[in-house]
Amino acid sequence: MPAAPERRRPSADGRPATAVVLGGSVAGLLAARALAPFARVTVVERDALPAGPEPRRGVPQARHAHQLWSGGAHALEDLVPGAVDRLRAVGAHHQPVTADMVVLSPYGWYRRWDESHFMLLCTRDLLEATLRDQVLADGRIELLDRTEVLSLDGTRAAVTGVRVRTRDGAERTLRAGLVVDATGRASRTARWLADAGLPAPECREVDTGLVYASRLYRAPEGARDGFPVVNVQQDPRAGGPGRGGVLLPVEDGRWLVTLFGTRGGEPTSQADDFERYAREELRHPVIADLLGAAVPETEVSLTRATGNRRFFYERMKAWPENLVVLGDALAALNPVYGHGMSVAARGAVALRETVRRHGWGTPGLARRAQRAVSRPVGAAWDLALGQDVFYPGPTHDGPSARDRWTAAYVGRLMHTATGNGRVARRVTDVTSLERHPGVLLAPRILVAALAGPLKPALTDPPLTAEERKAAGLS
Repeated sequence: MPAAPERRRPSADGRPATAVVLGGSVAGLLAARALAPFARVTVVERDALPAGPEPRRGVPQARHAHQLWSGGAHALEDLVPGAVDRLRAVGAHHQPVTADMVVLSPYGWYRRWDESHFMLLCTRDLLEATLRDQVLADGRIELLDRTEVLSLDGTRAAVTGVRVRTRDGAERTLRAGLVVDATGRASRTARWLADAGLPAPECREVDTGLVYASRLYRAPEGARDGFPVVNVQQDPRAGGPGRGGVLLPVEDGRWLVTLFGTRGGEPTSQADDFERYAREELRHPVIADLLGAAVPETEVSLTRATGNRRFFYERMKAWPENLVVLGDALAALNPVYGHGMSVAARGAVALRETVRRHGWGTPGLARRAQRAVSRPVGAAWDLALGQDVFYPGPTHDGPSARDRWTAAYVGRLMHTATGNGRVARRVTDVTSLERHPGVLLAPRILVAALAGPLKPALTDPPLTAEERKAAGLS
């Protein structure tokens, strides 16, 4: 039996409930879908949105590796039923974790244990276009693209709308009973709150100076279906810059290859340096070896805005009614860990459930929602900082005592996971954002971490003979 529709509550003046979502990328689209059962939703986007899977100026990071962990994929499916099947139908890969992954961790090669979770892999352009088609087909959601957000409207006590400049240059105010900021790293909410006379929010930044360089390749013919993810991780324990790379199978028989290096070890945008970096700078040349039989299809794309930044809006003593911040506008994460879209999806689900539980327009709803959307950030934030804080120069004061303790324990878990399938499963429970990090403190996991790996370390990448042959390695 289908679920009963949500009852929309009118605003205080008797008009229909309305919401405005700032930003038309993944976080904004999912926030709009989360609010559609309760209000008419307008999505305001600065860019002109393409009709299909094409690049746009406001998402320069789209050229790089993206993944939707299973925790994020489940949230996506909850918000937009059928989205996962539709993505797979247009070419996204359902990649089992860790069965179809070849990963060199700082502690050695992981074994390819039986499937525990999964990732959805495709280009960001394909994911956004597919999601956009589904969300904007909802008659409760309207899009205003090529529209610039000028300011929030209202007082320090309550936001009442958004001042915008539309594509024809006209300025107007969009009234709203709820405004959601999903504008990503460019968010101006902290400044808007200061302009309204509210104190500055607590904010923490950890920036390793990471640079991303990415290129699309045509995979060898035999390696276009069922090929594993290949990931050479950086090692924060080495004492210098971290360098790593990942090869992701994406749609249309292609590999998306991203190389990255922290401050002092950055890759360049030069095409003739891309494969050299993969061979000489990474901790193992397996990615360069695989590219030997692949054909480059694009030039190299470079991105530098990759630092971790988190606003702790949920801790503010005063928070205006009718305002919620989520996605990268709330917590921008180092993209090397692939958690941004999954955190945004889980945050959108938390937003919907908060409105459903407490009711549209109830006093204090925005504060409750802000606290709820902040909870999914925690695990991804701790995972990112647990490594990034140890590279040269990411913070002024270096790692805290908590950072050091957390990193030591997580490192012990990762070392154990190279040769203990049960611990590997619990680690992926958390990295896939399907379970709370507290599962890593269960007594049997603590004992297993103390004991260490049960199997000897692997000395070579765990590619099968068939995979090696398909990729032209043997």
